[in-house]
Amino acid sequence: MKIVLNYPTRLDNNSYVARSKMNKRPNDKPLLLDLFCCAGGAARGYQRAGFYVVGVDNEKQPHYCGDEFYQADALQFIQDHWREFDAIHASPPCQFHTRMNKGLLQAQKRNKVHPDLIEPTRRALIETGLPYVIENVVGAPLVNPIQLCGSSFGLMVERHRLFESNIFLMSIPCAHGWQKFDKPPLHSMNGHRKAALSRVYGVYGNGRGKGETVAAWSIAMGIDWMNRYELTQAIPPAFSEFVGVQLMNVLNVEKPHNTAWSRLVQGTGILPAVVNQSRIEKPA
Repeated sequence: MKIVLNYPTRLDNNSYVARSKMNKRPNDKPLLLDLFCCAGGAARGYQRAGFYVVGVDNEKQPHYCGDEFYQADALQFIQDHWREFDAIHASPPCQFHTRMNKGLLQAQKRNKVHPDLIEPTRRALIETGLPYVIENVVGAPLVNPIQLCGSSFGLMVERHRLFESNIFLMSIPCAHGWQKFDKPPLHSMNGHRKAALSRVYGVYGNGRGKGETVAAWSIAMGIDWMNRYELTQAIPPAFSEFVGVQLMNVLNVEKPHNTAWSRLVQGTGILPAVVNQSRIEKPA
């Protein structure tokens, strides 16, 4: 049963939330904190990789698919609760860095002011000393990121996304060719032939044209529990499963599931050798 609770203030050890965590969380899975979680595209992938996933978002997320959800400020939640987790994933709002916001909307003076939370999120994650992953759009100022594409996972979206981490992550190249080979046209876009050469769906705004229904988007993304808007904000679970398996390998090598990484770091001051220690900083 998923726990869904608001988180208006700092919690103490006697609070219902703290007690519910101790009673409900398994001791045979590593705990992953899913920040800026939205409806849980990343969460589902990490669950498939073997994590127990706790989501945090400043807005209610009735369709969130993770194991627990808290409506709270993500950066405050890290500060208060990072010791309870083994790893952290963060997807700070991407609108500030999207090509649409910086390109067409800016030219038309319709772009909105969006917060840029990547740097404060990175600082907060580094301070925990935990393995972390930051996900965002192409163009975002991530440090030494890998790029993933839906074509690499047999999906009918490209959905290029960047992933920064303080552990070594392997990538996988794009495979756009099969998405375009011998496919009938989905639509035409202002008469351009290019649109007729692909069956890739554009899961954003109103999509790329006729035939792009919520049902089609759901199939293309590998997501069957979100509404239209939630799909536009999500990453395919295949992406986070790919990253999560690598993250799980680091945790499995270095510790059993029922021993929090944070307690290991706090108790010994030693970081496991498998982590690239040149890219991780211990808390002061």
